[in-house]
Amino acid sequence: MADRLPTQGGEGLGHNPFAALDGAGLRPHHADPAKAAPAAPARNRGRVDIIREKGGRGGKTVTVAEGFTGIGLAEKEQLMRRVRAACGCGGTVKDGRIEIQGDQRDALARALAEAGFRPVFAGG
Repeated sequence: MADRLPTQGGEGLGHNPFAALDGAGLRPHHADPAKAAPAAPARNRGRVDIIREKGGRGGKTVTVAEGFTGIGLAEKEQLMRRVRAACGCGGTVKDGRIEIQGDQRDALARALAEAGFRPVFAGG
């Protein structure tokens, strides 16, 4: 208890409580984003059609992404999980297509573009 710091204020206002972290072996923080590691360039993985379907689903709207080339089932499921989390709705991979519940075309297009695909709105 003898190592207490005074709490009267005044002179200690310029003290930086995080100054001791610089020598703790932590990597330095880069405030300038230009100094940070460069982002990987977006790769073009091909065109993916985004379709809104209602037929044969009891009147419910489903957003479908189809036309994937060079992508396996495991990667489609991983992509579908990211889209489901971003949209806050259910979804599945069925017959090589990603199906998301509701009209989620914009959110699905954003997720596909981040993954390197070129989303195209097809149909009506």
